[in-house]
Amino acid sequence: MNTQKIVGLVLEGVDSLGFKLDEMGITNKLNRHNIAAFLMAEQKHLEGEWDSLQAKVDRRRSQIEHLTQHVENRADAILSPVLTHVNRFRASH
Repeated sequence: MNTQKIVGLVLEGVDSLGFKLDEMGITNKLNRHNIAAFLMAEQKHLEGEWDSLQAKVDRRRSQIEHLTQHVENRADAILSPVLTHVNRFRASH
């Protein structure tokens, strides 16, 4: 189910709830407009939280990639001379 369908169903539910509240005489503090505004604000809040989480994941991924590259470079720097000596030794025998 896509987001637009979910939003449509939620707003229909909010409208229905607002209508029932109007019938019951609860109109001052809790009405369909306030509920809809609250839901939309919370949607934006959750989108912001998701973006923040994605940024943190991307940052950690970048740090891990940098660390991996650093380890590979260090391993090459250490192992390259050793392999050169081993290959020379093999060639001489």
